Amino acid sequence: MAAAPRSIAEPLRVGLTGGIGSGKSTVAALLASHGARIIDTDAISRRLTATNGRAIPALRKAFGDSVIDSQGALDRHRMRQLVFDDPPARHRLEGILHPMILTDTEREAGLQQDAAVLVFDVPLLVESPQWMRRVHRVLVVDCSEATQIARVMKRSGWSEASVRAVIAAQATREQRRAVADDLIINDDISMAALSERVEQLWESWKAL
Repeated sequence: MAAAPRSIAEPLRVGLTGGIGSGKSTVAALLASHGARIIDTDAISRRLTATNGRAIPALRKAFGDSVIDSQGALDRHRMRQLVFDDPPARHRLEGILHPMILTDTEREAGLQQDAAVLVFDVPLLVESPQWMRRVHRVLVVDCSEATQIARVMKRSGWSEASVRAVIAAQATREQRRAVADDLIINDDISMAALSERVEQLWESWKAL
């Protein structure tokens, strides 16, 4: 469970997480439609690794020019291959990016203290324990592995083996569900039903 103490004067801080293809981004958009402020750590990561991004010099030093594309941005495809082929490389990558992402996340959060609810969209929340100290609740979006594979293959054109490799590198469904204060099962559910579930959650958070 999330354990960060909360002052009544500050926003409710919710950590939103889920495996690849779980529908987490859709849930984030629905929460935003109710008035939640979304802080997207993937967007922060992309900004840090874009052309002239703050992380580029450290990434170049750690991994060499081969992971930097012709525009001076991180070659995400090449880096993805590298971290799957060489697990220690993943730890080096996380060691560079995670502190920067945390810094930028807290900076953005500090600018939104007028919000009732701040939602931190963090794909690797369970894998990064420091997040548990920064949120009051954890919302997990869950679905079966078969659904994950089908969704990602459809939207990204990845092979099944590539999707399975990403799933294997993430926390298990059981690990995510073990830390959930709130859970959305996003298997075989209509958009209307998903919207209703999100609205119910929103109303329960308002009551807090």
